[in-house]
This record gives sequence, C-alpha cells and structure tokens, in this order.
Amino acid sequence: MADEDGSQGQGESPGADPAAKDGTQAADGGSGQRTGVSLSAEGFGMDGPRGAIFRDIGFELPAGGLGAIVGPSGSGRTCLLLALTGRMKATAGEVRVGRSRLPKQMAAVRRISALGPVPDVTDLDPSLSVAEHLRERVLLEQRFGDSLRGLFRPRKERAAARKARLDGALEATGLSLDALPKGERTRVRDLERMESLRLGLALALISEPRLIAVDDTDIKLSEEEREEAWALLRSLAAAGTTVLAVCTRAPEDALVIRTGGAEAKPATATKTANTEVKGESADALA
Repeated sequence: MADEDGSQGQGESPGADPAAKDGTQAADGGSGQRTGVSLSAEGFGMDGPRGAIFRDIGFELPAGGLGAIVGPSGSGRTCLLLALTGRMKATAGEVRVGRSRLPKQMAAVRRISALGPVPDVTDLDPSLSVAEHLRERVLLEQRFGDSLRGLFRPRKERAAARKARLDGALEATGLSLDALPKGERTRVRDLERMESLRLGLALALISEPRLIAVDDTDIKLSEEEREEAWALLRSLAAAGTTVLAVCTRAPEDALVIRTGGAEAKPATATKTANTEVKGESADALA
C-alpha cells in the first residue's frame, strides 16, 4: 500500500526502523522520548503582492534539531515559519519534511506539526482560564486528531489517554498549575510572559507533533527569561521533537536560518556548534 505521499511502504527489511527512512528520530517508548522529523530546504521562497517575502532559503535540520529563524522585523520570518509547517504556500524551491515535500504536501506536514505561540495566529483567549484552554485542546485533539479506532476505545481507556497526553505536555514544558497565582483557574490575561510561553507550548504538545514552531520567542523577555526560554526549547528538542523558533538573537547551539531586509547581507544557514551544516544563502526581502 502506498503511503500518503505516494511512496511505497513495501520492500522494507523486517525489523527496519521506519523512522530512519522517514528522516525522523524514533520515539523511545515510555521514556518520554518523542519522534522528531528532519527538514531540508533548497531555494525556498515566497512572493507576495509587493514582491519577495523571503527567498533562497536553504538549510538542513536533523530530526530533533533546534532551528532559529533570525532576521530584522518585516523580513518574512513569520511567513517562513508558517510555510515550513505547511500553513502558508511557498512559491519557489522545496523543503523536505520527513517524507513529505513542501509546497506540494502541505496537509501532510500540518498533520505532523504544531504551532506554539504565534501572534495573530494562535492567540489565546485572555478571559479563559488555563484549565479551560487545556481541557478544550485535549477534547479537540481527541475528536479530530485521534484515529477512528481511538474513538471507539472504552471510555476509561480514552480518559487515561487524555490524562497521559496532558500530563506529558505539562511535564515537558515545566508548566506547574499549582504554582500559578490562582492555580489552574488563573486567567490567561494574568499570566507572566514565560508562563504564557509554557502554556502555548503545552497546548501544542498535546497533539504529540514531530515538529513544533514558535514565533517571537525572545520578545519582551529579560536576559534571564531568555535563557530560560531557550533552555525549554532545547529540552523539547533533546526529547526528540524538532523545534523551529523565530527570534531576535539565536543561541550558539541552534541552526541559524537567516532572513534579511533590503539592507541586510545574504547569510548562509549556519550552526554555531560542532555540526557541519550545508546551507544556501537566505536573503528575504519584505
């Protein structure tokens, strides 16, 4: 039987790890290890009514990697983030996300990715409590994200699965409901910036995505909070989930994917660690 992207699933040797062929990092069952997906971009670009939004983006990010999209305001960072997760359609080049290709297979990429905090896209309702947001997301995921077989599981089994997903997301993001001003009844409007980031990431992780994306990661954060935010994203990547984050300043261990305005010099995607990464120039005009 052909996979959803048209490739044949037959012919794999017995015991072969499908994640290896898929460009993913396999989950380590029961240990909290999740499944990441690799990304490989070449000549990726998007045009808008007023010209290029971003262009010539090239990079290779391994499964479970941490990628930082850096560039001046208005240089197409958010559009690139949304395009890499299948939420906006690029007009040039290609990105391989595991077995799927963008922009041809946007729906397939959306199914394995999730958005954390992205202003004007995933904004939370400030009048709702933390518990209400979490409960709603769990129910939505069970109804629309679960398999048909999962919908017919016994009620107790479904309830246990919901609790496990929620507890896992809260643990992964370090969001302690008891530490909030009014516990789980705390309204979103009363959350601190880091608490909002943790909540947004926890909501995204409930769907157990292979790829998670965050916008404006370090906006309105102190230096200490910035380190805390990157430590959180780094821990998600270390647990297996591939992470893409828009920021103003990237940490040294992230793969840097640069966009640039008219005055910015084209830059190559680089990783300031010991891993060699092949990249194309990233020159994006807003």
